Amino acid sequence: MKKKVALYFGSFNPIHIGHLALANYIAEFADVDEVRFIVSPQNPFKRNEALLDDQIRLELVHTAIKGYDKFSVSDIEFHLSKPSYTYQTLTEFSKSEPECNFTLIMGGDNLEKFSLWRNYEWILENYSILVYPRPGYNNEIPKGWAHVSVINAPNLEISSTFIRESLHNGKDVRFFLPEAVFSEIKKRKILF
Repeated sequence: MKKKVALYFGSFNPIHIGHLALANYIAEFADVDEVRFIVSPQNPFKRNEALLDDQIRLELVHTAIKGYDKFSVSDIEFHLSKPSYTYQTLTEFSKSEPECNFTLIMGGDNLEKFSLWRNYEWILENYSILVYPRPGYNNEIPKGWAHVSVINAPNLEISSTFIRESLHNGKDVRFFLPEAVFSEIKKRKILF
């Protein structure tokens, strides 16, 4: 039987408790064996976003997930052409790990724009998608999208943008981040 791996794409700039709570919910309550964080170097829809160095974001994800064996992290998109397109990453994973079935994790905000994604129809035909609802977005699955389902995950409205701006303004937002990540940001004097 193939291993079921849910892929959680994001810039994780930085990773926070909202990311981890959602991933934890999927790892424990969805029909998957593992949640893999895919640190994206450049989202085609967010070209102007100021990102921490790729390696720093990757290290912070490693720090955040340490000790929980249902989580892993990948830098696969660091080695693909930029901007990163999900269909390319899925193709690479399927080639390199044929023993796995891959599922995409997507927010309701991305569901509304999914038809704008490069080769989205191919993704729909070949992969299942778990959608977590986002307030203010239409989280309904369009007719004919058979392998797409909405999960009833808790919603923590925390954004990396909020965390970056808060840290930049000298606010103490330690409880919005895993303790080890907050400590690493302070120790390394990472500036936002």
